[in-house]
Parts: sequence; C-alpha cells; structure tokens
Amino acid sequence: MPKTEIKNFKEKLNKTLDFLRTEYLAIRTGRAHPGLVSDIKADYYGNATPIKQMANVTIPEGRKILISPFDRAALKAIEKAILASSLGITPQNDGESIRLTMPELTRERRQELVKMVSKKAEDAKVVMRNHRRDSVEVIKKMEKDSKITEDDLKKYTKEIQDVTDDAIKTVDGVFKGKEKEILEE
Repeated sequence: MPKTEIKNFKEKLNKTLDFLRTEYLAIRTGRAHPGLVSDIKADYYGNATPIKQMANVTIPEGRKILISPFDRAALKAIEKAILASSLGITPQNDGESIRLTMPELTRERRQELVKMVSKKAEDAKVVMRNHRRDSVEVIKKMEKDSKITEDDLKKYTKEIQDVTDDAIKTVDGVFKGKEKEILEE
C-alpha cells in the first residue's frame, strides 16, 4: 500500500519535471528550436490545429526556423497564427514555406528571461513540495489507521523526502542549463 503511494508520488514529480521542460522549450533564447512554434495553433479548415500537425518544422541554420506546410493552403493560416502568438517574430512567407529569423537578445532581455525561468523552476519546486506533503499525509493516515507501523512511517517518510530532494536537484540542473543557454551570446 505505501509502495503504491510512493510510486504515484514519483509519477507526479516526473510529470512536473516534464511540464517544466516543456515550458522551457517555449522560451526564446535567440537560438532556433522547433518547440518555439510547434504548439502554436493555426485555424485550419475551422479547427485550431498545432503547427506541428500541419507542417514540417526544421532548423536550417542556428537562428532560423523553416516551416513547410503539407498543404500550401495552410500558409496564410500559419503566418497569421505566428503573428498573433507571443513570439514577437515577423514570418517571411515565400509562397511555399515560412521562414522565421530569431533576433539577437539584448542583455536586459536576457536578464528578464533568466528571472522568468527562475520563477518557473521555483513554481515547479513548490508543486513538488505540495505533492510531498500530500503523500506524507497519506502515509501518516495509514499509520493512524494501523495499516503500517511507526517505524514504517519513518522509513516511508524518509524515502519520500529523498525522492523529493533528488527531484529538486534535477529542477536546479534543468534551470542551470536553461540559464546558461539564455546567457550565452
């Protein structure tokens, strides 16, 4: 019973880490990455469709993104969706594909991005601590209901804390990597 709770707890922490990594992909660092545009939704025959389902997204150069739609009729919709997004990049439509050129980041913008990335990392840590608290509550309830012993309670609580500490170290590592990527010129 407690092992199931710990397994569920680990899954929640992994989902939190995956979410953080996905959030970080969408943060523009001056380098091109398909994740910047792949989840932007364009109106395609009346449906909001992610660009990754409508086109190939490639990186021909370090700061360029090339979007080649499967259906040329979707070019205008993709262009419109990119303009409406929070990317702040003007697409160049050549009739067959769309090119995006990532502008250089200013020092001030880099500092803002580092603050934003730091906040997202801290938010992930808070979510993980909340999951830890919830799991410990479940284990304490098991002990109170005499399903496990007091020694088991201490053992499982320590295991949950160790898993949380490892996950928080991973968040710190992911943050440091993204911070380094942002500050590179």
